[in-house]
Amino acid sequence: MFTYSDVLLKLIVGFLFITILINVTGKGNLAPTSAMDQLQNYVLGGIIGGVIYNPAITMAQFLVILLLWALLIMVTRYLKTHIHWLGKFIEGEPITIVRNGKMLVENCLKANLSAKDVDFKLRTAGVYDISQVKRAIVEQNGSLTVLNQGEGSIRYPVIVDGQVDPDVLDLMEKDENWLAAELKKQKIDSIRDVYWATYRDGQLTVAKFASKS
Repeated sequence: MFTYSDVLLKLIVGFLFITILINVTGKGNLAPTSAMDQLQNYVLGGIIGGVIYNPAITMAQFLVILLLWALLIMVTRYLKTHIHWLGKFIEGEPITIVRNGKMLVENCLKANLSAKDVDFKLRTAGVYDISQVKRAIVEQNGSLTVLNQGEGSIRYPVIVDGQVDPDVLDLMEKDENWLAAELKKQKIDSIRDVYWATYRDGQLTVAKFASKS
């Protein structure tokens, strides 16, 4: 039987659950930058919206569904952080669509962008002559980063969460032996001790895990 008190109670529980989940998993889903953040928002909204007006679903069942979804989110976030290939599969990776003034059609198709989409993104970024573009990159959230000729290099992390990104190393035209030597110079023996590291203008900038510093 439908009652407004039941709807109100479920709304309160849903509100509290969303607040707790955001604080536990991080603020990324407030301004989604990845497929994972978007998915979390969509499904959670669907769960709460689909349950609050359904009197056949009890409060206990509602709580169990919310807890199962929270568990799935937390486990997935943990795995994507610690398993590099899984993180790339879930969130994708930046794709270069223009390099040194040349359109990379294969990469545009890989990013599921039609010629019209690419033209729109370039115009939105203020690009009207791709010959002036050193590199244009479609980010994980679909936005376009443009680097014009004569500007510095785009910074990308070569190490994230204690794992090397081989694609970035390849883009830098470096190898893991070089990376290990650079870390040694900064008295870092293991890549797993590195929370985040980027290479730009000939310098490797490293941030270590606080607990391991």
